Amino acid sequence: MIRALLVAAFLAALVSCRKGPAGTADHGGEKAAHATPAGRPGASITHFAERTELFLEYPVLVRGEESRFAAHLNDLEGFKPLEKGRVEVILSGGGAPDERFEVTDPGPVGIFRPVVRPAHASTRRLVLTVESAGGTDRHDLGEVKVFASVADAVAAGEAEERPGLVPFLKEQQWRTEFATAPVEEAALRPSVLANGTLRARADGESRIAAPVAGLLVASRGGFPFIGRQVRTGDVLAALSPKVGGDADPASLQLAVTQARLDLDLARKDLARFQELASAEAVPERRVQDARRAVAECEARVAAGEARKDRFDGASGTGSGGRIMLRSTVTGTLASIASTPGSFVEQGRELFHVVDLDRLWLEVQVPEADVGRIGKPTGAWFEVEGFEQPFEVAPERGGRVIGLGGVIDPQTRTAQLVFELPNARRDLRVGMFARVHVLTGAPVKALAVPASAVVDDGSEQVVFVEVSGEGFERRPVRLGLRDRGRVQVLAGVAPGERVVSRGAYQVRLAAASGTIPQHGHVH
Repeated sequence: MIRALLVAAFLAALVSCRKGPAGTADHGGEKAAHATPAGRPGASITHFAERTELFLEYPVLVRGEESRFAAHLNDLEGFKPLEKGRVEVILSGGGAPDERFEVTDPGPVGIFRPVVRPAHASTRRLVLTVESAGGTDRHDLGEVKVFASVADAVAAGEAEERPGLVPFLKEQQWRTEFATAPVEEAALRPSVLANGTLRARADGESRIAAPVAGLLVASRGGFPFIGRQVRTGDVLAALSPKVGGDADPASLQLAVTQARLDLDLARKDLARFQELASAEAVPERRVQDARRAVAECEARVAAGEARKDRFDGASGTGSGGRIMLRSTVTGTLASIASTPGSFVEQGRELFHVVDLDRLWLEVQVPEADVGRIGKPTGAWFEVEGFEQPFEVAPERGGRVIGLGGVIDPQTRTAQLVFELPNARRDLRVGMFARVHVLTGAPVKALAVPASAVVDDGSEQVVFVEVSGEGFERRPVRLGLRDRGRVQVLAGVAPGERVVSRGAYQVRLAAASGTIPQHGHVH
């Protein structure tokens, strides 16, 4: 019992140490020091303009008293801190002349600190302008109260912060890949999800194999390399054929020459025996033997020349007995299966050339969805490693090749083939794709970026930006998905902003349950 009381007392002391004045959390002593100088309560405002996001923290305004503003400014183009610029705070209205307070350049980066000392107690309009290299932004923050005394400010109290918010400070956001996006209406297209693979077109690839067994050697232009651009008819390499035995160009030429000499001699013998036979000096049998010898020599000459012609190259180039291996399409050399100096067997694939400018997307449509897609006109698909999805649409050069009429008995799918341009050659043959085959007209729906949705155990959630450094976890019910956006059927309202990059980091911050310390002194 005594031990339990001691633990309870320790925890109470720990909590009291973490509290600043007016019950605000003391983030390392810095937040409280900013929020309540001389006991004044603090205020904060989050506002978006065309180019910048403003998260403003300041002590409430009191006539004649200094209020040091902490204006955190985000460049909306990359959601990074504004590094340079000029900030002006303007108080106007309330039956008093305008008052202006300015500061040039942040300290530290992203946080501008104008000091505001109001001269008039009234309800005033607060405007903050930002001048930077990107242009001028105007943040109209509405009406604020300038109190006549500190006592009046303390008596008015401090606005209560919405409970249960996940703290994620600007300094944390700036150190990570972070961004927010508005919840807004978008045109989403219904689709069927299927798996697909990128392939070369039927007439867009060339596989060059060894026509005969032989030695692979480099051509005059050198041995090719993967990624090299080639055109139809370009020589990739040469092949010195294996003719048989120890044959080589010199021995084949010698055999042909020998056969021709033997043929000449046989013809002379035939002519001599024919003269002798006409004079009845030799029997007719000797003439017949001479004719047979001539025929044999002629056959040897023909065979030798044929072997030599084969060795000199079936392409007819006659390049020292080599066969030139040529590409039959214009494209990119995708693979090389051997090296120069290697002996290759007949029929072995040596080179693979692919035209990457236009590819086929082969989609395996589940049998149950074949009836839903009807006559597809387009699709969009995602490939691992690419942030943005790819589109297959007639206006972008894509087209439908055809839908197969047979269901594969093993996979229970039908094959659907699209053709699409690949001008930048980002896509590669063989890549796996998650394909959304379009099935109908666009539907107007409330949507958020798909990257904003986090799988949090048993439910899908988003993190809504309530203030510049406070986020609310919201379970959502989802619907259609289209090109990186997803329909939200319940959980958010139009105009709210959700974390579109860095949502997982915010989830981790929510799970940790700890209050992060500010990286700057307010």
